[in-house]
Amino acid sequence: MTIAVLDFGSQYAQLLARRVREQGVYSELFPHDAPAEAVMATKPRGFILSGGPASVYAEGAPQIPLYVLESGLPVLGVCYGMQALTHALGGVVDPAPQREYGPATLEVVRPNPLLPEGRYRVWMSHGDRVVRLPEGFVRLARTANSPIAAMGDLRRYFGVQFHPEVQHTPRGGEILRRFAVEICGAQTDWTPENIIAETVERVQAQVGEGEALAAVSGGVDSTVAAALVHRAIGGRLTAVFVDTGLLRAGEREQVEKTFRDALGARLVVVDATAEFLQALRGVTDPEAKRRIIGEKFIRIFEREAHKLGKPRFLVQGTIYPDVVESRAPDRSKAHRIKSHHNVGGLPEQMDFELVEPLRYLFKDEVRSVGEALGLPRPMVWRQPFPGPGLAVRCLGEITAERLAKLRAADAIFTQALEKAGLLRNGAQEAGAVSQAFAVLLPVKSVGVMGDRRTYQETVVLRAVTTDDFMTADWARLPADLLAEVSRRIVNEVAGINRVVYDITTKPPATIEWE
Repeated sequence: MTIAVLDFGSQYAQLLARRVREQGVYSELFPHDAPAEAVMATKPRGFILSGGPASVYAEGAPQIPLYVLESGLPVLGVCYGMQALTHALGGVVDPAPQREYGPATLEVVRPNPLLPEGRYRVWMSHGDRVVRLPEGFVRLARTANSPIAAMGDLRRYFGVQFHPEVQHTPRGGEILRRFAVEICGAQTDWTPENIIAETVERVQAQVGEGEALAAVSGGVDSTVAAALVHRAIGGRLTAVFVDTGLLRAGEREQVEKTFRDALGARLVVVDATAEFLQALRGVTDPEAKRRIIGEKFIRIFEREAHKLGKPRFLVQGTIYPDVVESRAPDRSKAHRIKSHHNVGGLPEQMDFELVEPLRYLFKDEVRSVGEALGLPRPMVWRQPFPGPGLAVRCLGEITAERLAKLRAADAIFTQALEKAGLLRNGAQEAGAVSQAFAVLLPVKSVGVMGDRRTYQETVVLRAVTTDDFMTADWARLPADLLAEVSRRIVNEVAGINRVVYDITTKPPATIEWE
């Protein structure tokens, strides 16, 4: 049994599913026009309708599927979802005289099973509003700019104009728990142990008696994916680690040691540095880089598969944010942000059938599963690293010389954070740095060293705090630490004379620069 989230085009609809899962209730995300039989096959206990960019009264705007209302199950509309529920049940939605974006103070005006009583902060993002309630509905809450900020029939239909799924609504988790558990009666059995058991069973059903290759990078995603598949099929899994030449300082050695010690699985290491650098020569477009790297990965794995007897299956550590940002076929209602090399960057023709045990898990869930599997804590909480590696942190043309600069600057930065105890290495470390790295820009500026003019490249330092990696805030690092890191980089890394710090949140930026 699940809570079905219907996506009406919100870029962050998946956060609704994630927040429900945080309450121990399994939730699954579907496009709003998914076939009724596909949604109902999950035996939903209730529906959550996401936000979206449309105006519900406009021609061609997405509407609530009829089966949702005919099911008799509880429904919670969020932002556009509330407006769609209003429209479907005979209420009226009009353009608001003043759009409402950002924080607002919600005042609950009527006791109800959905909202905690009192006044508290919520996050608004809308240009339309409900001006007449459907018959049988009552107003539950208001804000200064939204006279009807929440509504309900106090039985099974509820709507909120704000976004309970985002961190900017501090009591959002409690609201979603009230809906999922108290109103819908869903069971709180979504735990790492159950995830492991269900995933192992699913992998065994997919692979059968076949053999598989696991594409491992040493990061938490690929390692947990390999560990799950290894638990499912044992010695029929071979892990392949490709040294692309796009790795961080000392990464190959660390990957070989930690992977073999932690899993005890067979590991094949392929040195493909020259191949990747040749394929990327002269390429500056980030989407082209990702496509080239994605295809090169697959071709190398196909080559290794021939040496190993042509295993049919390829294991990848694809997680939900990769799928969402790449606008994978099952997330086609969202706009593509960038093509992750293991989703949108894959070639159309492959010799493999993909096994992706983490495809619908969020980063925090992956880490919880990793800890439950008994993987070493340093591996589970290792700094995230994109599949294309330094290729998407080395902006502009990729050369061995530029990669060496970036690798050295990145090591100085992350080692300083680690020494200062600022890098996150546990689930409860709120405010600690979740991800930090350096970016090399194809931008030169004038400097002076030893009384001589220099004209050299620029390094950007990026550090963020986040729980889900779908939204992120820039880390407020100590000024003295940034000063020391800057001093060391310009003195120790030849060819760099300027260091800057990125203070942009996600959104509007992404965490990575490419």
